Amino acid sequence: MNIKIERELLINPLGNVSGIVEKRHALPILSNLLLESQQGNLKFTATDLEMQISTQIKTKLSEDFQITISAKKLFDITRALPEKSNIDIQIEENKVVVKAKKSRFNLQTLPPKDYPIMKKDDNDNIKLKLSQQILKTLLKQVDFSMAQQDIRYYLNGLLIEVKDKKLNIVGTDGHRLSFTSTELKEPCKNIQVIVPRKTIVELTKLLNENDEQVEISLTNNQVNFEFNDIDLITKVIDGKFPDYGRVIPDGHTNIFNINRESLLEAMLRASILSNDKYRGIRMVVEENNLKLISNNSEHEEAEEEIEIDYKGDKIDIGFNVTYLIDVLTNIQSEKLTIAFSDSSSSCLVTIPKNKEYKYVVMPMRI
Repeated sequence: MNIKIERELLINPLGNVSGIVEKRHALPILSNLLLESQQGNLKFTATDLEMQISTQIKTKLSEDFQITISAKKLFDITRALPEKSNIDIQIEENKVVVKAKKSRFNLQTLPPKDYPIMKKDDNDNIKLKLSQQILKTLLKQVDFSMAQQDIRYYLNGLLIEVKDKKLNIVGTDGHRLSFTSTELKEPCKNIQVIVPRKTIVELTKLLNENDEQVEISLTNNQVNFEFNDIDLITKVIDGKFPDYGRVIPDGHTNIFNINRESLLEAMLRASILSNDKYRGIRMVVEENNLKLISNNSEHEEAEEEIEIDYKGDKIDIGFNVTYLIDVLTNIQSEKLTIAFSDSSSSCLVTIPKNKEYKYVVMPMRI
């Protein structure tokens, strides 16, 4: 069996599925992707047993086949070949030969019958649609708040919640929390699922910033995202997500608006002399003035001042500067609103023109 294909047609689908493949796995076949021809289409599938990504391209293949081949090696070979190369893939018993001009690569295969395919769960699923741009924006507004390898496994992902004709997405690591929401066009049954961190990272990379639709199907055990020619299936994290409504404060009285970029630049400068381990920074808020102060174990100190429109109580409070830089970097808004209750309360960051976004960061002692 021979497949003749242009390099540029092969490189995108390989890149789309290769991201989830582990370089080394206890099951060698999981380092491979499943390559198959179905009704003239060339289909690519990769899985890590928790998530599966499939995509396909149209070809003129007349014969159906299935093989598994190293995802990383085939992708690396394709990328390394010159642009506009014509690639010839020869499928032989237990191996694949990849040729282009004077290049030749012999790759081992594993039996396709052993490849684990995740089946879609269509039992009582909830379906909704929204644009790729909206979903990508929502994910980027909150994904930096996810935990990484936390023993509280339910924090290592994002909460996706359908409630009252809204799609809510929430991330928290126990020290800060991000919440964002969008209205749905059609009412749906309420559901809550926790989507793993790795899935969120891959999904965000694959989504385009356009108005083409994403079809999302949710069950209590699985979430399916379909867009372009990509079909992503993921298991969900079995656990109870924290009650985010109790974390988001209400009724703060000490409030000011500030230019996001000016605050970000000041934070980045002040963070240079913060303690490498604890990353603490003091925020001193007084009438018409915000002062940022950082210091370290070498008794070095940085101080930044920003003029603000503020008439509330004096606030002197400490935060992890990384948590503040994260939100300032990921939110695309000219202005931000920052609110406190007192010098021991959490900080609430919102966007003046977007009531659906909220970011809460807990204080720290300095």
